[in-house]
Amino acid sequence: MRILVLGGTGAIGAKVVDLLLGSSHQVIIYARKPSKLNDNVITNRLVTIIKGELSDVAGLRRAILGVEVVISTLGPKVKNGPFHPSNTPLAKAYGNVVELMKEKGVKRIILLGTTSMKDPNDTFSLEFKALVSGVALFATNAYRDVVAIGETIRADPDLDYTIIRVPILTDDSDESFVVGYVGDKHIKTTLSRRAFAAFVMQELYKNQWIRKQPLISSP
Repeated sequence: MRILVLGGTGAIGAKVVDLLLGSSHQVIIYARKPSKLNDNVITNRLVTIIKGELSDVAGLRRAILGVEVVISTLGPKVKNGPFHPSNTPLAKAYGNVVELMKEKGVKRIILLGTTSMKDPNDTFSLEFKALVSGVALFATNAYRDVVAIGETIRADPDLDYTIIRVPILTDDSDESFVVGYVGDKHIKTTLSRRAFAAFVMQELYKNQWIRKQPLISSP
């Protein structure tokens, strides 16, 4: 399978790339700073690297050409949360990606999300309400961008999306996860980045959560 990865230079994206390459997929990585990639990725014969900004439509068009699936781990950096730009740059980038996917006949996208993106299947959880309220209060621009990403993706009726919503991410080595929605008693407030990558691979093959926004966490 030929797969475009956005956010592949980040901590969580790198783990997704490793699993994709371990399954012998052809991986196109579109990145602003390809130098951040590990040498074993840069030299891998299955990897094509295209350098470019998310605002560069021509660059994104080259990256999307010929792919079957887009996987994105893009999201506001936690450390930059209070200083995130106010013009929802990531949501605008996703808008470009969706338009280019339609142009090139690509329907499937699997992307990172958070519980700031509401879902009708969610029920009340004091823990998650506190998490979301904290982000909305102390990182307002990042919160608005994340919400706008969800709106952008869900707006296209023909897009086969899966928004994988996550709680607090950790560097734990455990790849196990549980799946549900906010308020489910088995859902916790942490998830390892390795587990996120493992769920991406499962969804890539099984397509069980198309046009849905599951929340995954560590067991």
